[in-house]
Amino acid sequence: MTFSARNLFNKRSVPVKRDVSDPFSILQHDMDSMFEDFCGGFDMEPFWSAHEASFAPNVDVTENDREIRISAELPGMNDKDIDVTLNHDSITIKGEKKEEKDDRGKDYYRMERSYGSFCRTIPLHVEIDSGKAAASYKKGVLTVKIPKSPKAIEETKKISVKVE
Repeated sequence: MTFSARNLFNKRSVPVKRDVSDPFSILQHDMDSMFEDFCGGFDMEPFWSAHEASFAPNVDVTENDREIRISAELPGMNDKDIDVTLNHDSITIKGEKKEEKDDRGKDYYRMERSYGSFCRTIPLHVEIDSGKAAASYKKGVLTVKIPKSPKAIEETKKISVKVE
């Protein structure tokens, strides 16, 4: 049985018995796995895959008895590049990130471009008052506050838990 460096550091991995007749195949597989693990969070579009470059922002959804609050981390984006759409049973947050860096020196020139788009739809399980919904964007964080409808607030019922 052989172990790769990937198996040593990934607790969810299970060691697998491999055919040891071709050590170069094993090395190639281990190197491919290492690069996939390392580059998984980076956009390596021109080098690794044919799919469109994209990113998925972190989104937190919290709820209290009066409203639903959604926070999305969108660093480096302009408010003009963010689109928020609300309907009776879901909210959709879309955006496109464009970044270009131009670095010139005496003996070099470096231009980096990165593009990514995202679309997140979050289902809303309660009746809302869409006319009073508000969104703000500050320091790379989008915050959307969606008040519940008076009917939804009225229907909220606390259930006591009995210890047996």
